[in-house]
Amino acid sequence: MSSKIRRIAIVGGSRIPFCRSNTLHAGKTNMDMLSAAIEGTVRRFGLEGQQLDEVMAGAVTTHSRDWNLAREALQSTSLSPLTPGVTLQQACGTSLQAALLIGARIATGQIDCGIAAGTDTTSDPPIVFSPRFSRRLARVGAAKSVRQRLQAFKGFSISELKPVTPAAGEVRTGLSMGAHCERMAREWNISREAQDQLAVESHHKAAQAYDSGFFDDLVQPWNGVARDNNLRADTSLEKLAGLRTAFSRSADATLTAGNSTPLTDGAASVLLASEEWAQQHDLPILAYLTMGRSSAVDYVHDEGLLMAPTVAVAEMLQRTGLTLQDFDFYEIHEAFAAQVLCTLAAWESPAYCQQRLGLDHALGAIDRNRLNVKGSSLAIGHPFAATGARMVATLAEILHQAGSGRGLISICTAGGMGVAAILERP
Repeated sequence: MSSKIRRIAIVGGSRIPFCRSNTLHAGKTNMDMLSAAIEGTVRRFGLEGQQLDEVMAGAVTTHSRDWNLAREALQSTSLSPLTPGVTLQQACGTSLQAALLIGARIATGQIDCGIAAGTDTTSDPPIVFSPRFSRRLARVGAAKSVRQRLQAFKGFSISELKPVTPAAGEVRTGLSMGAHCERMAREWNISREAQDQLAVESHHKAAQAYDSGFFDDLVQPWNGVARDNNLRADTSLEKLAGLRTAFSRSADATLTAGNSTPLTDGAASVLLASEEWAQQHDLPILAYLTMGRSSAVDYVHDEGLLMAPTVAVAEMLQRTGLTLQDFDFYEIHEAFAAQVLCTLAAWESPAYCQQRLGLDHALGAIDRNRLNVKGSSLAIGHPFAATGARMVATLAEILHQAGSGRGLISICTAGGMGVAAILERP
């Protein structure tokens, strides 16, 4: 293994169109979508039949049948079956964390290349029986006689057949992510109007990006779909103002279906490599992954559930010596418009930066014209584990087209975590 730290090249990525759950991808599984997204990157860069050093991917909502999802998915692509696959999960930060882990291994010389990817569908939820009935079935499977099988059903109640669906809320608070974000919006005085404005801008910017051809190489038509079906080019403040609040009916509630991301089905992938490997394979280098950081907050004891990116970014800036203003582009995941606006407000708050981030001054404001310039999750959608790979591939393409620059990625996740990264093109 080389003792020299190598630069982490981002070659590029590919994804399938993201679709609202229970619509156009409703009949597809995580395996179907992840395989398609990986295959898109394989075909885009002519990797058919090649053995890569690693594919690392994951999903948040999975079935027990999805054993080592990454490995099984890559075996449904045209990659060499000698390519190893690693499955991981860090909620909405999954595929960004995968990119950081692959990048670290490239930097230290352990591997030369890898694909980071993620997928999610809530159209195909893992619905299971109650624990009591599941244990009965396990005893039936272990039974060695008819008598033992019959004994396994002693005391059986029909109520045991009631299915158990995935929980919609945080395990430790019982609150949904939207309910947590409502609390954040109240704490930071984020108005409904400001949230709706951000949502409208996201839709319009994403629509313009499609019309300009920006997504031509990044989004592959699949399953009869050519573009994200949540995208509303004609949305307006007037249309969003007419929506009811989604997570609370209280008079001060502000989050709606229009300024929150919908449940989404989709998958995305991105190829990373050493400079040498990319050059040997005559592949482009769009940008470099130069830094990453994960952090967490104590949301159980009243910190905002989705505020961890404020910490991750602050810690990352301290390690690099950069300021928040030293970026040409900002890609902040739009789980909710309120989350983005709370993050920006926190960075501008001297009290928050001093008391929570341990700084002697506020990080300050960013140029909003540099924020999510091609739209983001509010317009495009958010298949949980796929969002990180989408954002890395998108930002790398933005930097490539700009010719140079530096970009920041920030992703909030369930469980009170945040994942951040820096991409640069000299």
